[in-house]
Amino acid sequence: MNYFQKAISAIIISLSVCSVSAQQIEILTNGPKTSIRGLSVVSDDIIWVSGSGGKVGKSIDAGKTWVWMTVPGFEQREFRDIEAFNANTAVVLAIAEPGQILKTTDGGKNWKTVFTDTAKGMFLDAMDFADENNGVVIGDPLPGTNNIYRAYTRNGGTGWFHPQEDKNYLSPVKEGEAMFASSGTNVVFLKSEGFLRSNKMFIVTGGTAANFLSQSPMQKTQLPLIQGKESTGANSIAVYNGKDIVVVGGDFANDKDTTQNCVLSKDGGILFFRPVIPPHGYRSCVDYISKTKLITCGTSGVDVSEDGGMNWKQISSESYHVCQKAKKGKSVYLAGGNGRIAKLIW
Repeated sequence: MNYFQKAISAIIISLSVCSVSAQQIEILTNGPKTSIRGLSVVSDDIIWVSGSGGKVGKSIDAGKTWVWMTVPGFEQREFRDIEAFNANTAVVLAIAEPGQILKTTDGGKNWKTVFTDTAKGMFLDAMDFADENNGVVIGDPLPGTNNIYRAYTRNGGTGWFHPQEDKNYLSPVKEGEAMFASSGTNVVFLKSEGFLRSNKMFIVTGGTAANFLSQSPMQKTQLPLIQGKESTGANSIAVYNGKDIVVVGGDFANDKDTTQNCVLSKDGGILFFRPVIPPHGYRSCVDYISKTKLITCGTSGVDVSEDGGMNWKQISSESYHVCQKAKKGKSVYLAGGNGRIAKLIW
């Protein structure tokens, strides 16, 4: 092989490497007029979304086609989170007063209200399920209290309850500290033996303070994130193998500001530190694709990391509220305003 041939070969190899490591966002649909905050990716093919105007969308063919539904009686409500278990079963969370959760078992043809709380100041923020049976919903502290609102389910969201002893197993928050219902991802519920006290629950807060709260064991750690205003603090937490943690947020009132918008932990939340290169602005959601690969998104764009969150690269300036890797699969999807749903091509 002569010098010219070697040079051409080197260029081809270089281009191949670049194409493998390149990422792009492929828009799948600009659906009905709805701001999507809830996203549940069951598998590479089954995707559920929820948003404003009582809208729920579902695809069973990897986003090629979509079925959209407006839940009767909820046309003026926002579904800020959705958790789906298969093509037929899903639960959605409606804000604000009253706080309500609905469930479908027939693919969205019919919805049953399975939880209602009419307390003054009620605002549910997010749900998470450790498995298809055990789940938790969290909400802002009710007026006059300093405990995060919580209710649990043992039967896949069909029934919900408030254990009296639970209030003693999560640190109280300060006035003005709460959660953001920006993507339904500020709580993580990890399965372990038993229930409640033995299950691990991680919550991140924002507003006047930004904290990492852990149940079992009870722990409260102040996050080195921007905080102090209603628009600042943590918005989303992602956990890998119970130890690796990434938290994103920032200031949604200044969404291109990169100041203290991301922190990492490698020891389950005991110590947090900032990345070398942070995401490029406020971010409302983050998820692990693998132990080293992550995606995060917000109103000012989408970033990815290939080194466990230490360095972030912006791959799109388009606005997205939520992103998620398939629970049973490898595909990664995103959703945002105006019914926009997209897929990460890696």
